[in-house]
Amino acid sequence: MLVWASSFTVELGENGYLIGFTDDCTYPAEMPFGWRCGPATDANAVVLTTTDTGPLQLTIELHDAPPAPETDDGWEPAEEISLRPDLPALHLATGESGGVVDAWPDEEVPLELPPAPDGGHCMRMRLYCHADDTEPGIGDHGERHLIQLWPAPETDPVHPEITEADRRQRAEYAASMAVPVDQYTTTYPTESGDAW
Repeated sequence: MLVWASSFTVELGENGYLIGFTDDCTYPAEMPFGWRCGPATDANAVVLTTTDTGPLQLTIELHDAPPAPETDDGWEPAEEISLRPDLPALHLATGESGGVVDAWPDEEVPLELPPAPDGGHCMRMRLYCHADDTEPGIGDHGERHLIQLWPAPETDPVHPEITEADRRQRAEYAASMAVPVDQYTTTYPTESGDAW
């Protein structure tokens, strides 16, 4: 049964969004190229979008049991992952070039999970995506996502098969994230001789 739902527009940055039950919103060490979503941490997911910078219509639903699959043929095939919440409140952040930015709208009531009877629980996240314009880029692509959440034991993710090109893109991203900050940071001396 549907317990809670909200729908709103998110202005995306350059790198999709993070959603989950933690305020630890750093760029993930791995990016799920070839999929729409993948784990950023145990408690949140990174979602890749068609829209590079522009609006996304996001609908979030909390159910008390697995909802029936959506039969609208406008959706891409659904993907699912399990999340282990750190916090009871759902957090949403967009990926920007300088980091991640809180994106939960001020006018929307936050989603708070009810306490689990046994003191610990997992949440299952199902993601449906649609874009009117499927070529990635800047601007309005008529993109909308539906995220369904419900309590469930941790189970294997559901994703499409990835290609060799996706594997290469994942490896390149992981290699770039592994470079220490001091290897791509430059200091410049000031007139006083101090570096900044």
